[in-house]
Amino acid sequence: MQTDTSDNISVVIPAYNAAGTIGRALDSVIAQTHPAREIIVVDDGSTDRTAQVVSEYGGRVEYLYQDNAGPGAARNTGIRAAHGEWIAFLDADDEWLPHRLALQVDLLGRHPDLAWVTGNYIDCACRQNRRRERVSSERIQELLGDGECFESFFDALLLDAWGCTDTMLIRRRVFEETGLFCTDLKRGHDFDMWWRIAYQHPRVGFCPEPLAVYHLDVPGSVIRRYYEASILGELIERHVQLSQSHGMAEAFRPVASHFLRLWTRGMLFNDRIGQIRPLLRRFPTLTSKGWRCLMWLLTVCPPLTRWACSMLSSVVRRLRLRHSVVRSPSA
Repeated sequence: MQTDTSDNISVVIPAYNAAGTIGRALDSVIAQTHPAREIIVVDDGSTDRTAQVVSEYGGRVEYLYQDNAGPGAARNTGIRAAHGEWIAFLDADDEWLPHRLALQVDLLGRHPDLAWVTGNYIDCACRQNRRRERVSSERIQELLGDGECFESFFDALLLDAWGCTDTMLIRRRVFEETGLFCTDLKRGHDFDMWWRIAYQHPRVGFCPEPLAVYHLDVPGSVIRRYYEASILGELIERHVQLSQSHGMAEAFRPVASHFLRLWTRGMLFNDRIGQIRPLLRRFPTLTSKGWRCLMWLLTVCPPLTRWACSMLSSVVRRLRLRHSVVRSPSA
């Protein structure tokens, strides 16, 4: 059964102490060339002026308040309150580009069987005055070939062509099938959701043109606060089991390996060197022997490794050698 998305999109924005950025986020939604049906801001226990800023938008925005429970719980509150058949997400410190919804609605019109669609976005290191497409539009189009969909979200993820939370547009019924965001995870509740959806709906639409601006170096980032090996390991372990129960273990295995390499590399640059070995021991078969040996060598003398990583980061920043605008190797 086809669902008309023309006026059936609910926008869910979780906000915590976002008085300085929520206006930018809301303005970007209101400026859409294809209007949303409703905009829902879920205030997750803010203690700043978030409520006052949202109140200035009057009836254009529905404001909900809850005690602080995390962004996953706030998104769940927004989903439950939404009336639209499609749910679009935006973080309070990011923004959409004006055509975000229009491009995705057009794509869904050509592929009415899709359960979800995402798209490219721009990384913005605003303090450095640097903006860059996460993946070039040309590269995305090359990956898609003559199509507009990836047959496997996991394959797209490994190519860094999965988008981000700000670019997700998902049928409401999908959450009834997979459940809402997991609130027990301190980090990775977004990936947990996308992976759960991919087990049942692997095919995903993708817009090569950037749809949103993801602002880097945000104070209080979850990525920075929750970088413990036990937390990251919990997420991988959960999905090793879930992928097996869905008959998707082989499809998920490269994803697990990818994230373990990404996280252990990030630990080198985030003063978490002592946690690398325990994380790799927990999943002895998910990374190559070569990678494990390299990480073992780099953790023999943590002070020397910290110094080397600090010097490398300094050189890369000074010479602007990074391929893309990024927060750190930990993202």
